[in-house]
Amino acid sequence: MKLVSDIMIKNPITCGPSTSLEHIASLMLNHNCGEITIVDAENRPIGVVTDRDICIRSLALGKNPLSMRAIEIMSTPVESVTPDASLDKCVALMELKLIRRLPVVDENGKCCGIISYSDIARVADDALTSDMVFQLSRPTPIDYTH
Repeated sequence: MKLVSDIMIKNPITCGPSTSLEHIASLMLNHNCGEITIVDAENRPIGVVTDRDICIRSLALGKNPLSMRAIEIMSTPVESVTPDASLDKCVALMELKLIRRLPVVDENGKCCGIISYSDIARVADDALTSDMVFQLSRPTPIDYTH
């Protein structure tokens, strides 16, 4: 059985809560990713910002993303997994919470990686991949107005 540690992206790009959305979007562009984990001073995840968050929680609400910070739009609370979690457990959490990416935290709760459903789809069997994609394609009931 594969573990999260087998396929996670190690040492992901992270930012603090006061990081500008412009900088976060630039990081997403330069590192070809759709989510940045927001961490506290001890590198513990406190939120995540996705490319969708930037669009929906700023532009779609008539706000100027160039004047906004991560803390204003980040999704909380943060769901996470540990490196020793099985892919089945990871997928079950993603499906339950309808999230496509999860920060990976070490035994001290510090961010040590990130795993996405596309990472899993590349290594999982067809049945798990098919079910995961089906489940994660359901509409996400997220309040984008905060």
